[in-house]
Amino acid sequence: MDIEQKQSELIDHFVKRASAASDAAALASVLVEATSHPSLFAFSEILALPNLLQLEATENSAYLDVLRLFAHGTWSDYKSNADRLPQLIPDQILKLKQLTVLTLAETYKVLPYDQLMQELDVTNVRELEDFLINECMYAGIVRGKLDQLRRCFEVQFAAGRDLRPDQLGNMIQTLSSWLSTSENLLVSIQEKIKWADAMSEIDKKHRKDVEEKVEEVKKSIFKADIDFRGHEEICSESGGVMDYEEDRSRPKRRRHPIS
Repeated sequence: MDIEQKQSELIDHFVKRASAASDAAALASVLVEATSHPSLFAFSEILALPNLLQLEATENSAYLDVLRLFAHGTWSDYKSNADRLPQLIPDQILKLKQLTVLTLAETYKVLPYDQLMQELDVTNVRELEDFLINECMYAGIVRGKLDQLRRCFEVQFAAGRDLRPDQLGNMIQTLSSWLSTSENLLVSIQEKIKWADAMSEIDKKHRKDVEEKVEEVKKSIFKADIDFRGHEEICSESGGVMDYEEDRSRPKRRRHPIS
């Protein structure tokens, strides 16, 4: 099963559970389970559920803030607001650090080890590389190359995170620009196809004209050959009659007896 299909199934699972939660405490428990699940990395569908509003202004409201953090934030964001958020369990810490790598990989294609170690609270290169390999690349959320000589991670692929509300406008603008470029490219391709079709028709007409001329030349040569052969036969027959008539008109020589 690919990561997209698995994500979709997990999202549906937790959306149904969160929608069916009977009270704020049960809903908070579902949110903790969702944010600590090792294979779930998208939370916007859960965050959009109307019944999450029941957590507002309750003792469990901080769990809604945790969900927002996992949808859009990083490990550094948690550390900056740790005093007003619930303490994270180890699985949640791991998940938030994975999401932090995704955020960095979306922005930069080359991630220096020093930056990663600072963002993830990792103390040495070996620990960092183990984390990138075992918790990120094996999980399928990023692909890339570890460059020990340059001390950096070269990003080749990164799974997308949930869009923040302020990113929606930029995303629409980017997609609109892409659509405009695609339409212009399509028009250019269609024009080239029309040109190619026109050139093909011209080539076909030229071939037809050449073939017709060749046939005309063949017919002319064939006719000339027939005329020549006919003339040759007539000349040959006339020559034979003349020789015969000439032979008859000559006086015959008498033979004298031998004495």
